[in-house]
This record gives sequence, structure tokens and C-alpha cells, in this order.
Amino acid sequence: MTTTTAALDHHDHDDAHAHHTSLPIDNRKLAIWTFIGSECLFFATLISTYLVYAGQSVKGPFPTDIFSVGLVTAGTAVLLFSSFFVVMALDGAQKGDRKKMLTWLSLTVLCGVFFAGMQVYEFWHFYHLGLGYSTNLFSASFYTLTGFHGAHVALGTLWLATILKDAIKGRVPPKKALNLEIAALYWHFVDVVWIIIFPVVYLMQMRS
Repeated sequence: MTTTTAALDHHDHDDAHAHHTSLPIDNRKLAIWTFIGSECLFFATLISTYLVYAGQSVKGPFPTDIFSVGLVTAGTAVLLFSSFFVVMALDGAQKGDRKKMLTWLSLTVLCGVFFAGMQVYEFWHFYHLGLGYSTNLFSASFYTLTGFHGAHVALGTLWLATILKDAIKGRVPPKKALNLEIAALYWHFVDVVWIIIFPVVYLMQMRS
């Protein structure tokens, strides 16, 4: 019995340190920060490309002909609120408040679904207005930039939904709150990227 207990204690000790590095940060958190850094470069390239081709299309439809800023503004507000929601969910997870975690995490997932749905509708609407991917320089750069961001939102929503499923089953105790924290970091990154894309793509083009 003593040997078994000692073995279990040793196993728990190994689990507690399995994700630590020589740096004062969990290696999973270090990995997500490294990934986010590479994604910053990726989106910087896409945004730069969009700006280079902005206003150079020789045929329409043009942004002023098709953009509905009201709808996108609503989607932007929902996405920004979701950053607050995921912070509240993480606080609940870290404090062992399961009800708080489930409530706010559910709201975060719903926000992600709403934003992704808004973007799908927008693409469908633009296509029926004559703006295909290869219609002009604007359409190609627009669909590439916002499409990649939308894919990131969909991935983040699926990630958070998976954690929500585990939380409903009671598999996200405080000691596993880091799983949600890592997903939250990714979600904040997605939100910050949209804060840049929204004025660059929609507001600036509407004024041009």
C-alpha cells in the first residue's frame, strides 16, 4: 500500500511538472505565444497586401457599392464583448466556480458562432452582388484577408466549444484552467486582429 501511494504521489508530481520548462512559464503557454507571434507576421502580410491593392481595381463592384457597415459593426461589437466573456469564464474556471465558467464560456461560443455566421452571410451576399473572388483586385485581397480571419474565428469557436463540452462534464477543474487560458489567449489574438481589420477594410474604404 505504501509503495502504491508513493508511486501515485510520484506520478502526480510528474504531471504537475510535465509542462514546465527552464523558463518561468508553462511550455504550452510559451508555445501559444510563439504561435501567436508567427500569426501576427502572417496577418501583417495579408493586411499590407490589401492596402497595396486598395483603390487599384479598374472594374466594380467597389467597396462603396456593397459594404453594409451596420451589420459588420454589430459583428465587431459581439466579437469584442466575447473577449470580456472569456475572461469571466477563465476567472470562474480558476476559482472553481463551475456555474460562472459555463455561463460565460457558453456566451463566448455563441458570440463566435454569430460572428462566423455573419461573415458567411456577408460573403454569400457579396457574391450575389457580383463580387466573386477573382472579380477584381479588391475582391481577391478582401476575401483572402477576411476569409483567413474568419477561419481563425471558426477554429477558436470550435476550440472553446470543445472546452465547454469538457466543462459540462466536469472535466475542467481549477488545476486544468490553463487549458482554457491558452484558448483564451488565442481568442484575444483573433479579436485584436479584427480590431485592425475592421477600420482598415471597412471604414477606410467607405471614405475613399
